[in-house]
Amino acid sequence: MGDYEYETDSGCLSVKVHLRDPEEGEDEAGGPTPLLPYLGVKEVSSRKVMNCLLAEFTGTLFLVLVGCGSCTGGDRFDAQVQLDDQANIVRISLCFGIVVASLAQALGHISGCHINPAVTLGLITARKIGIIKGILYMMAQCLGGIAGAAILYGIVPGSLRGANGLGQTTLNPQISTGNGVAVEMLISCVLVLVVFGSAADAVNSANVKGSPPLAIGLSITACHLWAIPLTGSSMNPARTLGPAVIMKNTENLWVYWVGPLLGGFIAAIIYQIIFRARAEVTGEDKYKVSRTDFRRRLSEYNKKKSPSKDIIAIEERRA
Repeated sequence: MGDYEYETDSGCLSVKVHLRDPEEGEDEAGGPTPLLPYLGVKEVSSRKVMNCLLAEFTGTLFLVLVGCGSCTGGDRFDAQVQLDDQANIVRISLCFGIVVASLAQALGHISGCHINPAVTLGLITARKIGIIKGILYMMAQCLGGIAGAAILYGIVPGSLRGANGLGQTTLNPQISTGNGVAVEMLISCVLVLVVFGSAADAVNSANVKGSPPLAIGLSITACHLWAIPLTGSSMNPARTLGPAVIMKNTENLWVYWVGPLLGGFIAAIIYQIIFRARAEVTGEDKYKVSRTDFRRRLSEYNKKKSPSKDIIAIEERRA
């Protein structure tokens, strides 16, 4: 970074110029641009990306193992104390929400703990992660989901209630595939909005009250309480893919990809355009302008007095 400083003839204004190449994923003013994904080659050029992929694989593995595991057992076929459907819905909803919150607390500092292709797509859309790294994340999540379902299949006795289904998500017979896509889209949109508001928005995250992992987990629990009777409440393509592959049942699998991915994409656009927190500009920062804006201003001034300068960013300060 280099500096250049000069004063106007009147002596009332000085300009301090900083030469800097903008980082990938930043606009010319140095701040995050809200949309339009970037490739992110630099993100995958270090060894750290392997730790991130391992964290995504491990997190999704445990999500499927524990979450789908809660879908087995606990009714009149294997216990004297019988649980009706409503009790099982609460049990499963709490399990998925708590396990996601726990994993986010444990792995969030490594990879962000997306453990969900819908979340990753939302973050790609909002330029929080590059396209290449995001695709690698999705691959690791899918492999982790399959591995978690395989482990669950190997350790759960076949006589338990739900063992034959292994926590697969299926549509209610009264729900059409179109309605199923809509339900999955809506609940995934809620999840991704919470992810942005509580954790992914760098400007707002400092002002978040309470625990972001818990907020994300509770949003999953709330959506499960509504959507389990309708679609099984996937919210996560990798979570549905794992049991579907192990049980060799891909019926309506596309619903659980299209719905959540569409929800994550829409949530990212809504948040970045409407709800994204803006940093307050105070002090000398209020004189910062982008390269384009400065060149326009400088060009207007050069017509009168001053030679032009090729710059990247500028910070004006009062003399």
